[in-house]
Amino acid sequence: MKLLSSILLFSLFIGVLPSSRAQSESKPLHDSRMEWWRDARFGMFIHWGLYAIPAGEWDGKSDYGEWIRHSGKIPLETYDTFKNQFNPVDFNADEWVKTARDAGMKYIVITSKHHDGFCMFDTKQTGFNIMETPFGRDVMKDLADACRKYGLKFCFYYSIMDWHHPDYLPRRNWEKDRAADSADFIRYVSYMKQELKELLTQYGDIGVLWFDGEWESTWNDTFGKEIYTYVRSLQPNIIINNRVGAGRLDMEGMTEEGAFGGDFGTPEQQIPPTGLPGIDWETCMTMNDHWGFNKANTEYKPAREIIRMLVDIASKGGNYLLNVGPTDKGTFPRQAVSRLKEIGTWMSVNGESIYGTVASPFVSTPWGRCTMKEGKDTVVLYLHAFDWPADGLLLVDGCLNEPLEAVLLSQPGKRLKVTRADDKIAVILPKKSVDEFSSVVKLTLQGPLDITNPPEIVAYNDYFVDRMKLELVSNRPNVEIRFTGDGSDPIDTSFIYTEPLEIKGAVTVKARCFRDGKPVSGTATRTFTMLLPLAPKNVETPEPGIRYQYVEGDWDSLPDFSALTPVKKGVLPYFSFDPRNDQEHFGFSYTGHILIPKRGIYTFYTESDDGSRLYIGKHLVVDNDGLHGLRQKEGSIGLTAGFHPIRVTFFEKTGSDELRVYIESPELPKQLIPQEWLVHEK
Repeated sequence: MKLLSSILLFSLFIGVLPSSRAQSESKPLHDSRMEWWRDARFGMFIHWGLYAIPAGEWDGKSDYGEWIRHSGKIPLETYDTFKNQFNPVDFNADEWVKTARDAGMKYIVITSKHHDGFCMFDTKQTGFNIMETPFGRDVMKDLADACRKYGLKFCFYYSIMDWHHPDYLPRRNWEKDRAADSADFIRYVSYMKQELKELLTQYGDIGVLWFDGEWESTWNDTFGKEIYTYVRSLQPNIIINNRVGAGRLDMEGMTEEGAFGGDFGTPEQQIPPTGLPGIDWETCMTMNDHWGFNKANTEYKPAREIIRMLVDIASKGGNYLLNVGPTDKGTFPRQAVSRLKEIGTWMSVNGESIYGTVASPFVSTPWGRCTMKEGKDTVVLYLHAFDWPADGLLLVDGCLNEPLEAVLLSQPGKRLKVTRADDKIAVILPKKSVDEFSSVVKLTLQGPLDITNPPEIVAYNDYFVDRMKLELVSNRPNVEIRFTGDGSDPIDTSFIYTEPLEIKGAVTVKARCFRDGKPVSGTATRTFTMLLPLAPKNVETPEPGIRYQYVEGDWDSLPDFSALTPVKKGVLPYFSFDPRNDQEHFGFSYTGHILIPKRGIYTFYTESDDGSRLYIGKHLVVDNDGLHGLRQKEGSIGLTAGFHPIRVTFFEKTGSDELRVYIESPELPKQLIPQEWLVHEK
């Protein structure tokens, strides 16, 4: 049985931009406020605090970061002693800001307070702050002054969650010695507002207030709107991320429909696979595996990978916030400095292809990525060649504009030859790539932009049972779509699409847009495969619920549950963690049968933090294994009506823990698997 390979799903992202504007703010005013941020495209994230002192090590383990107090279950009175050790004698604000500037970054976002509650600024609201350490100096003031000096925007990260404050709720589940009886969360929100006032009145203009830690049940959109309004009453032009509200879609980072979304979305450690038109977003990402300094974590992403991520993000209309975790002495790790220097060298040549650009107008660029700038009479396409074409031709499909000039940014005085064939512009390149990271061709066109993307081949899935309908769609006016079903490229005598097509067997469909008998787009291709559905199993005595095995251990990927001795086992009504003994280092294996209502193709999804897998019978349908934040993957399989064996496995290492299992078919909207569909045999 051939299955769909699992893919990272970025499902419907809506609501961020419309919900971002205050009701009294017009779109022109909103766009004006966002202008510098949209132009910047590249910023530095800095996670720095008391957690730099243990540097990732605690109780014999060395894989911790900024969550070390929670993950290492460090008592409050023990963690508080780090305050008396914090003395970053090598801190130099000018050096930090110059390093960011020279790397091509336009803004800095630094942790004023992380989840541990320690304040890295001069606050009168708590003694748990940097002024009460041996260092006794306000590093935020130094950084604010340095940013103004070197022309960068200075921005604050601020955690809503606070493991130190006596009024913050909920407590950590392992904290048995901190009673919550006298805690008052409303009083905590008042504390937050007083600290935010200090941050926004003591350090000059602040570019962004970057909230985090909003996912616990005590926070909601009402609080988020109140804080958003309060912050903008202090600095009207400030930009605020969507984590001020409570509707973020986990690590995907965007805001669910109807929730309060601040000014921009915040994907974490991932890049949306497609652009998000009309939505402002910023991917934040580590250089290694931790946000805060971990001395054992010396493996950093290569500069080539980071630069291509920056290009990828810019080509989709987003910003890139790249993290550095300084040491307890106040210096950047040498590996981070090395990467930033390499990035800066590339940006010094190619920065114009990033700053002030908008998303690519193309749905596909097989050779790399594209960013764009539109002028009054011209359009500039920046063609980032990741894969150097063997024939020396960089092809731009579906572009009907007249090319005016093409040059490599690294060789601006040397014009490249440009030719055209139908809808294709061909830029003739040197025999060898001029840049190992990303060679950038600046292609200037006569405006306005006139691009036709290949038609979209719309179908529920690449796999089907019995038969399936598909549609061919183009958003361009005055075109006809011609198609083939034998794998050949469409020509001016191929079939013209007029109505939905029904397919009953394996086929490769190709489609292309034509106007006046001439091709005006590239070719779309999609292959469809017919599956033989699995037969159902006989379940003589079905009982509600599924069986589970609960195990404990420390893993980085899903263990072999058959080789482990369960701590608990029994029957649950659904995929829940109710039997667990602790919040971390555990796993579940759920087994039973799922009742499928009708013969057809079914898509299953697991959304988990950390790893999960889903099997139907012996077939692995969804593989979402590994250490990661909340992430969704999918897979499809053909099934006949009746009972089918289902097994879902899950493990949790540290941090958040969640598992959701969805089902979908052409006739069934995506939804959590209905509880009544799950049974076990008595």
